[in-house]
This record gives sequence, structure tokens and C-alpha cells, in this order.
Amino acid sequence: MAINKTMTIAEILRVDSGIADILMSAGMHCLGCIMAHGEDLEQACAVHGIDADALEGQINQYLAAQNA
Repeated sequence: MAINKTMTIAEILRVDSGIADILMSAGMHCLGCIMAHGEDLEQACAVHGIDADALEGQINQYLAAQNA
């Protein structure tokens, strides 16, 4: 399963808990906060000054490797 930047952080973390490490490395350290349930990846990236397209790609590369 691939993720997209319109998915909430909570939805993305339900796909694979290993994604948390990627998000934390990118600078998103508040994965458990209430905003994670309503904020999509693109919105979270905007708040944290992160390139949403690049992070989406990195997460999908990780997921592809997990499913290979």
C-alpha cells in the first residue's frame, strides 16, 4: 500500500509503524499530538518546513522495500 500527502499522520502511521522513524527523522516530533489525527501530511509538512513531495516519496520507497 502506498501513502499520499492527503492522508492524515494517524492514517499513515496505521499503514506501517516504521514510518514513525521517517517522520521523526524529518523533524516531526509530535506524532502523538492531537493534530496528527486531523492534519494531513501536506499540512504537517507545511507547518514544519518540510518538502511534502519528497517526504511522501521517501515513505513510499520505504513501504515498497518492506513489501519486496
